[in-house]
Amino acid sequence: MNNKWTRLLLCVVAAGLTTLCAVAQDDSGSNSKSEVRNVTGCLTKSGNGSEYRLTADDGSTWEIHENNAVNLAAHVNQKVEAKGVVSHETMHNMKEDAKQMGHDTGMKKDTAEHGHLKVTNLHKVSDSCQ
Repeated sequence: MNNKWTRLLLCVVAAGLTTLCAVAQDDSGSNSKSEVRNVTGCLTKSGNGSEYRLTADDGSTWEIHENNAVNLAAHVNQKVEAKGVVSHETMHNMKEDAKQMGHDTGMKKDTAEHGHLKVTNLHKVSDSCQ
């Protein structure tokens, strides 16, 4: 009887250590979605006020709000390179992970990234979006 309890205890300890190792693994893939981004694409005005949209060359789209760091209005309908960080990064990462899982299972065809970008630096690449 004592031998059965010892085996059971060893199985529980092994399962616990396996779980602990899985939780402790570095998830650097998810973190990369929220780091500083350099996005090149076409900047257009979106809606009213200070809302803009950056459609990147890779198909991703980014909503941008005017801020004191950059003059977005001066670059409307131009190809630009924007540097900034993803806003609401935790929610953004969860959404992008869910889209990727849907794509992996064949449920979703389009995996183009969409998010909100807080731009800290912007410069013109060309005078038009073509």
